[in-house]
This record gives sequence, structure tokens and C-alpha cells, in this order.
Amino acid sequence: MTERLATTPFGGGRMTARVFAMQKRVFETQARLAADAGGNDTGTAEKWQLLRALTEARAHYGLSDRTIAVLEALLTFHPEKILDGRAPIVVFPSNAELSVRSRGMAPATLRRHLALLMAAGMLLRRDSPNGKRYCRRDERGVVEEAFGFDLAPLALMAGDIHQQAERARAEARRYQALRAEVTIHLRDVAKVIEAALAEGRAGAWAEHQIALATLSGRLSRKASTETLEERKAALVTLRRQVEDDYLKALSSEEMSANDLQHERHIQNSNTDLNFEINGHESNQAEPPRQEGGPARKGVAVSLKRVLAACPEIGSYAKDGVATWADLVKAAALVRSMLGISPDAYEKARAAMGDGAAAVVVAAILERSDQIRSPGGYLRELTRKAEAGQFSVLPMIKALE
Repeated sequence: MTERLATTPFGGGRMTARVFAMQKRVFETQARLAADAGGNDTGTAEKWQLLRALTEARAHYGLSDRTIAVLEALLTFHPEKILDGRAPIVVFPSNAELSVRSRGMAPATLRRHLALLMAAGMLLRRDSPNGKRYCRRDERGVVEEAFGFDLAPLALMAGDIHQQAERARAEARRYQALRAEVTIHLRDVAKVIEAALAEGRAGAWAEHQIALATLSGRLSRKASTETLEERKAALVTLRRQVEDDYLKALSSEEMSANDLQHERHIQNSNTDLNFEINGHESNQAEPPRQEGGPARKGVAVSLKRVLAACPEIGSYAKDGVATWADLVKAAALVRSMLGISPDAYEKARAAMGDGAAAVVVAAILERSDQIRSPGGYLRELTRKAEAGQFSVLPMIKALE
């Protein structure tokens, strides 16, 4: 004889295939856990941690904050901190008490949110013969049988809930980063256009203003990730056009002397430049090679001299700048603060080497009040480096 495990709702409540299937799934999972106690899935969960995870992942399950509040109220009727889904976890609050613990929610509203929790597969109804919620106890006061809401399905879903919460957190971090990037691009493009107009630079600044106005529309707080990605891509394209036009409008004297004092075009002959190796300066005609690897681009000045000329960079290193690696790490942080795009910085690193690119960022930070467009300035120095016409040594000398 096959044991029938399904429980049907009291009164006018209908038994549906979905309810039957959920009950069958819960019972089969409980049976599997009982037979295989050594598996990774224990069927247990700390109830408040689980509720927090579900709050973060509620959009995935189609639940509102008020539905979560009703579930929180139900959890308060279970005295144990741990939910053990290997057996029924039946709570049996009265409607009045459940309403009180749900911040005075009306009965009709309570029923709607309870139905949503059951539809999400987190609750099972275990109705008594008369539809009342209560329990039977033995002579020692131990509950023998209870009728109400079974929280075991919620405990059995703990693994999936925590996984969805982690995905929601990752998506939230990505979303916030995208919004921040959009804001920075808007600000930087607007300021470069403003500077060009104030200085009377030649260029299509009216067209750029129109394009910027089109991309400056207010973004809804619920704007999709795809919308933000599209806005960011359009702003990056506009920013590149604006910076290129601004650089073209600068005279050669402004590029070479006005922003960083007397930074000169120097052919990189490497005849008597000092390259720092492992923290010490040595005179070498060519940059040293790493054993088994490609040539490492040297830096034509010692780290000590760089820090003496550019002390501001040290404020952006948690434990100070003691090595070239510390300087490179701090420069990566400062790059973002100065509004230098990741693309511009990566091209500088490729052309100059990590150390030299970090020195340039440190120098730009030191004179940030004099440099109108740090991103554009770095791109121009990158072009010089690609042509073999750039060295950091004159920059550091100008700052000493």
C-alpha cells in the first residue's frame, strides 16, 4: 500500500497540481536527507541569516518587502534559531497575533502575502479538520501534532536563496559602479567643454554641448543595467571626441611648457639614465631583462626621488609607498580620482611601462590644479612615449 502524504486545504481552499507537486518535492527531499545525512545539503539554516539573504534576493522570487515582513512575523513563532527542514516546522499563530507581529497588517492583506509565500514554494499549509491553527501536546507538554504553516520548504530552499542573494549583491555592486562611471564621464566632459569655451578654443563645442545635453537626461533609480551600459558607452565615445578636439586646439607651447613646467622632448637614447633595480639606482644603457621573460621597461629616476618630488601620491597608499609596486597600486587609485579613463591609463602603461606610467600619474596629481585635462595630457605623453620621445626625468626635475 502506498502512503499518501499530501494534505488538502480546509473549506473552500482548492487543491491544485502545483500544491501537490510542491508537497511531493518537500517530502522526497526530506526522505533523501534522512537517508543521506552525510551530504553537503543538510536541510538546515539559521533563520535570521536566511531571512536577510531572502530580503536581498526577493526580486528573484517576486516577493515584496511586505511579503518578507509577513515571513519575518511567522519566523518569530518558531522558538529555535535554526530551521531544520528535515521534518515539518509548523507554526500556528492566530490571525490576531500574526497581524500584530506584522505591524498591524489587515487580514485580507495577510492572506494575500501568505498566498505569495506559498506560491514561491516557501510555505505549506497544514490545515486541521476544522481549519483552526493549534497543536496537540502529550502529558509532558511536547508537541505531538500541529496545524498551521509549515516552514520546512523555506529551510530546504536555503542553498538556492543564499546563491541568489550573492548574485543580487554582485549585480548591485556592478550597478553602482556603472552609475558612478556615468556620473564621472558626464562631469569630465562638461568641464572640458566649459574650459574650451571659456578659453575660446577652436572646435565643434556647440555640437558637443548638444550631444552632452542628450546624454545628460535624468536616469531613473530603477534604470536597467542595459540602459546604464548604453549611456556609458555613448559618453565614452563623446569624451574621446571632446578630449581629442581640446588637445588639437592646444598650441605646442601649452602642451610642452604650460601644464608641467618645461617638460621637454627628449630622445630616449638611454646613454646615462639611472634605472632603479630592486630599490637601488644603477647606470645601465639598456633596461634590465627579467629571467625567462620579456624586457622590463626601466624608470629613469629612483623611487626615493619620485616620492620627494611627488609627496601627494603617498596619501593614497594605505601603508605608504615603500616599493614600486606600492606606487603602481596608488597610481591606479589616483587615476580614477583624476578622471583618467581606464583605456588611457592602460595605453600609457603599455607605452611607458608600469613604473613610468605611475610616475606620470603622481606628477599630474602634484600639479592637478594646473592641468585642465589629466586624461588628455596623459594621452599626449603616451603618444610621445610610443614615438620614443618621452622620459619621466624632466618631469621630476621640474617638480623638484
